[in-house]
Amino acid sequence: MLKIGLLGAGAIGRIIATALDPQQNREKRIDAQITGICDQDRERAAALSSELSNRPPVVSMEEMIEKCELAVEAAGQGALPAFVPKALEHRRDMLVMSVGGLLGHEEWFRQAAERGCRIYVPSGAIAGLDGIKSASIGKLESAVLTSRKPVAALKGTKFVVERGIAVENFKTETAIFEGTAEEAAKAFPTTSNVAASLRLATDPDIPVQVRVVAVPGGTQNVHEIRVQGEFGCLTVIVQNVPSKQNPRTSQLAAFSAIATLANLTRALRVGT
Repeated sequence: MLKIGLLGAGAIGRIIATALDPQQNREKRIDAQITGICDQDRERAAALSSELSNRPPVVSMEEMIEKCELAVEAAGQGALPAFVPKALEHRRDMLVMSVGGLLGHEEWFRQAAERGCRIYVPSGAIAGLDGIKSASIGKLESAVLTSRKPVAALKGTKFVVERGIAVENFKTETAIFEGTAEEAAKAFPTTSNVAASLRLATDPDIPVQVRVVAVPGGTQNVHEIRVQGEFGCLTVIVQNVPSKQNPRTSQLAAFSAIATLANLTRALRVGT
């Protein structure tokens, strides 16, 4: 049984923990068990632990990493500068949900290779990364992501607040950002994981262009990906239902983490 440490007891962390609990998810059981939970809000972590059948201990980040074989991050980009080096120090594999925080830290990838660690990045709130990775074996010409987000998912984000954009006053769909995936990751640290995942899946020499559109009255996070290259053309559109706990998080993002964990424990693995 795979021993998993969980960093973050928020919306995504809760969904992951529930999926791994054999008492709550008997039909699609994953051969893994949470051995420790860490969160800045210790009471929130304790509340989550109390809902799980094995009552995993609430511990510090270092204790969580020491107790596990795979450390799962679901705490936000701000946690990565402490989390990733600590996991690498203990030679732990890790699954990272806050993918945007990995961009610009190539040294982490080098250290992981040197220490025999694996960094897993789930597909998150999009589809098609398997095809894009395959296409990247050949020559790519362009990669463009257009994300249409409900106003509720954008209100209060770093980019919107710093520029004083009154998204709640928009009457029609309005593009509020255009730039590279790297710029998007910095502008929207809590909602740019799709752009970062696309960046990591493509040829590093090809810029990934990102456009963020605010949608008044919208209820879904809609991502459209267009990639062209030697392989041909790929277009993927995903209409995501936001998480009930957090409108900035798509339900599919949490599901993709669970699917990744399940894949790690199965003999048959489907997809690139």
